[in-house]
Amino acid sequence: MDKLTRREFLRLSALTAGATVLAACAPQPAPTTAPTALPAATKAAATAAPTTAAATVAPTTAPAAAYPIVKEPLTLTYWVPATPNVMATLKTFGEMTCYKELEKKTGIRLEFQHPPMGQDTEQFNLVVASGKFPDIIERDWTTAPGGPAKYIKDGIILRLNDLIKQHAPNLNKVLADRPEWKRMIATDEGDIYCFPFLRSDPYLQTFAGLTLRGDWLDKLGLKVPTTIDEWRDVLVAFKTKDPNGNGKADEIGFNPWKDNSARGSFNMYAFVGAWGIGMNWFQDKGVVKYGPLQPEFKEFLKVMAQWFKEGLIDPDYITTNLAGLDAKITGNQIGVAMINTGSGIGKYVPLMQPKDPKFKLTAAPYPVLKAGDKPQLGQRDNAYAGQGSAAITTANKRVVETVKLLDYAYGAEGHILFNFGVEGLTYKMENGYPRYTDEITKNPQKLPMNQAMGKHFRSVFNGPFLQDRRYMEQYSALPEQQEAIKTWMQPSNEKQLPPITPTQEESRKFSTIMAEVTTRYDEAFNKILQGQLPIDAWDQFAKDIKQMGIDDAIKIQQAALDRYNKRP
Repeated sequence: MDKLTRREFLRLSALTAGATVLAACAPQPAPTTAPTALPAATKAAATAAPTTAAATVAPTTAPAAAYPIVKEPLTLTYWVPATPNVMATLKTFGEMTCYKELEKKTGIRLEFQHPPMGQDTEQFNLVVASGKFPDIIERDWTTAPGGPAKYIKDGIILRLNDLIKQHAPNLNKVLADRPEWKRMIATDEGDIYCFPFLRSDPYLQTFAGLTLRGDWLDKLGLKVPTTIDEWRDVLVAFKTKDPNGNGKADEIGFNPWKDNSARGSFNMYAFVGAWGIGMNWFQDKGVVKYGPLQPEFKEFLKVMAQWFKEGLIDPDYITTNLAGLDAKITGNQIGVAMINTGSGIGKYVPLMQPKDPKFKLTAAPYPVLKAGDKPQLGQRDNAYAGQGSAAITTANKRVVETVKLLDYAYGAEGHILFNFGVEGLTYKMENGYPRYTDEITKNPQKLPMNQAMGKHFRSVFNGPFLQDRRYMEQYSALPEQQEAIKTWMQPSNEKQLPPITPTQEESRKFSTIMAEVTTRYDEAFNKILQGQLPIDAWDQFAKDIKQMGIDDAIKIQQAALDRYNKRP
């Protein structure tokens, strides 16, 4: 097949519903916890929807709130980072359909303050230092230095436990039904600090995994690999048997680049998870472990170094970027990559199939060592990953009204509004299933689907509400995407860490240690993988990071996990 020119690639990309799946895809395998009751407006969908929409959670038995919330117009200030999904067509979140409708319902207008994109952290720090806070701040509070507990203690944001019990019946019901979520959104002292963004279904938490050229498998008569040995056989065949059919030995087996990291695929458990470990932090029955120090890690690295030596891993993986990966995939060169459902499969399939109808991307399960074993680790976010969480500041003079306003999104009507928009405009009900209209799926202004969604509601990114699985069923509508999510949901993932929160002192010390460790890690890993150092050089790396204080970093992580497990 012919390669796409860069201009053609960019033109076609703009017409696909690419964009990131970010908060969208949900990584959860088969084992899921029981869902909360469905909102009345969506209860029928639990049986009518084409897939299990039962994990669409929102309270049904919470006492009905009175609307509008205020008798006289009220304006609240709301600081929140911007997102390209919205800002591609609008100047502020206040122009989104969901917030226009929210104002009609509650009588409360939100005046949004958006920091320049890419300057979220700097601008947040300036707001905090100024002492002049907006009424609401939305951000990932788990990544703030010292964690949310520091900002409660310092008098910047409010403790919300009693306020939620008294004035937020919808969220209160959600947390009562799912106590594990309550633990995630509380500090180690049990203080709830935000109205959270929650992904209520494993389908929404899994969004990336190993993906092969399915048409190459078909051409060579190969099956989707499951074990490390089977993977090597497939990569060798991709490398040596000219699956792209151009008569040149230009095929590349696997490129590990992902998310601006040369080893990004490995960070998401590609291949390394077969040994039951991760590239970084994980837990084993409550004990925190650092992957590079585990005996299995050396075995993993030895295999990867052998693959590199055999030409099965892209020799240019360190200098790869997104444009380079795009070029090699659309240029019919790469056989395997770690990609997302939306910005990967959802981008490449529509781009390539018009030029090559046989082009096919096939998701593969996370590898294991022995046939029949179940994958232990794979990409999956926690139900609460931190982002899109709204806290109320101590500058707020209308706290009760603000609590009631934010609580609306967790009830039946708000749940639909923030996930699907307005009936008749952006969705229509079909046997209880909210089906997006042409305004979203075939936008009259020819907007990509993610931007069409961003004009009207927030399910395509994040925010203080419960994301609905049925949004993802329609956003990732290609059969290849839906099959990929199911395939990547297989790992049990009990070894992944929950959203732990180091103290400010711990965070400072941990960051100092890990900055040095990570630099040494990248250097040693890449040199050994590329054959510039022997595999036994990893033993020296392990000794080096002991001198850098890795044991103290492990103790910090362990203390944070212990506190998390003791949360009420």
